[in-house]
Amino acid sequence: MADRYAVDSGYTVDAYFRLVHDGVLREDDRVELLDGVIVAEPPMDPPHASGIAMVGDALRQAIGARAAVRIQSPFIAGTHSVPEPDVALVAGQSADYADHHPDSAFLVAEVSASSLPQDRLSKSRIYAGADIPEYWIINLRDDRLEVFRAPDPVRRAYGERQIAQRGERMSLVVFPGVSVAVDELLPPRIAPSLIG
Repeated sequence: MADRYAVDSGYTVDAYFRLVHDGVLREDDRVELLDGVIVAEPPMDPPHASGIAMVGDALRQAIGARAAVRIQSPFIAGTHSVPEPDVALVAGQSADYADHHPDSAFLVAEVSASSLPQDRLSKSRIYAGADIPEYWIINLRDDRLEVFRAPDPVRRAYGERQIAQRGERMSLVVFPGVSVAVDELLPPRIAPSLIG
């Protein structure tokens, strides 16, 4: 990639989108900008795809028209990050984002198996830095939900971490009285060899 796009601290959001505009990156390339670095996303296996669909369905059912549910779409998380969370719950309706990507969210969720270390470390720092009140990791390896809350944007860290198992319900911090069953977020248990 041409040096004219990068800066000393890595790619900026503007430079990243120029790469797409100039054809260096295609819109269908499976990449994200994380803290100034363009990172390739791994291929999606069936459990991951199923988990994304389940999380999206569960949130749509729980929230209704009070927010938009975006699936694997760009999210502006500061000047050097454009992650594409598996699911993001954002203000307004989908049509509100016809001319821009959101830069705030009520909740983001990553369905995670092979990406678990990156989702726990890099992504949690990015989402806490963007002051997202709630971050969920749907952990396919351990068959559970990991919930991060109380972001500290300056430290880029979440102050609270909670584990929820099958049979439990998880309340949404921004929508009092709204909860989702953990079983609605996790695909049926499958053989560990099928989880990437």
